[in-house]
Amino acid sequence: MKAGFIGLGNVGGKLAGSLLRNGIPLWVHDLDTGLVADFVARGAVDGVSPAAMMRDCDVVITCLPSPAASAAVMAEMLPEMKPGKTWMEMSTTDADEILLLGAKVEAMGGVAVECPVSGGCHRADTGNISIFAGGPRSAVEAVMPLLKHLGRRILHTGDLGTASKLKVMTNYLATVHLVALCEALTTMKAVGLDLATAYEAIRISSGTSFVHETESQLILSGSRDVNFTMDLVMKDIGLFQKLAETGGVPLEMSPLLIEIMADGQRRYGPRAQSDRIIERLEDATGLKILADGFPTVLIDDEPEEEGYEILRPAPSAAAAE
Repeated sequence: MKAGFIGLGNVGGKLAGSLLRNGIPLWVHDLDTGLVADFVARGAVDGVSPAAMMRDCDVVITCLPSPAASAAVMAEMLPEMKPGKTWMEMSTTDADEILLLGAKVEAMGGVAVECPVSGGCHRADTGNISIFAGGPRSAVEAVMPLLKHLGRRILHTGDLGTASKLKVMTNYLATVHLVALCEALTTMKAVGLDLATAYEAIRISSGTSFVHETESQLILSGSRDVNFTMDLVMKDIGLFQKLAETGGVPLEMSPLLIEIMADGQRRYGPRAQSDRIIERLEDATGLKILADGFPTVLIDDEPEEEGYEILRPAPSAAAAE
């Protein structure tokens, strides 16, 4: 299976690297020609353009920063779409946009699958990230050999559009956890607690989370570089808020979270790292939320192995009624 990969940024470059490392014939494209040259030096083929890649490859994967970027790339690929071609969208994007682009792909005889990822850049780098796969069962099964190299845990979420909705939900929750942890750590510092002790208390308790065990370490070390920027956070939590409004759900925390992150952008810049949101509380209190002994870079020490599908429990008879 010839695979093309468009978008070699913080996440995309690591995902594409997993395909290359596992011997998948790989064509690559990015607006940054230096990133393309690096992949070519490692054995990939310069894909030249989105249209050429769709013509030359069986599957073309996109991992791009916004729905607009995905739409622009799809406009270039679409004339080369035909039966036997598959588009895999790995960007975090708008479910409505996925359905719109997916319909265009299907009208040309191709197949669309959405495959957003969750788990952080350090896990994308080792092929141990989790993947939500949305689309027809037959389409997901067809690209499963690629998914098993791209990630560790793969969940087929249902029809096209379902994976994007779940992805922005998980990013919303991660942002809630990040802001709550900032408040918790700052409060512990203010009342005289050792922050390394506070970290361990959270880690071994019911208050822990994936965000705590990763981003709290980067906050405390002073690195505050999680490879995810505030503008991307704002995109994702904005998409979650849109889903809530579409469903008529009167959220209370979400609008406040958007306000907090927007203030972080105004203070530190739209491309500031998301975990710099702690600095709002440092500025307000004069405290430094730092501790010795924490890493400045996250490293995934879980050994790489072939991914596997997570199977949902079968519905009970009572649940089906």
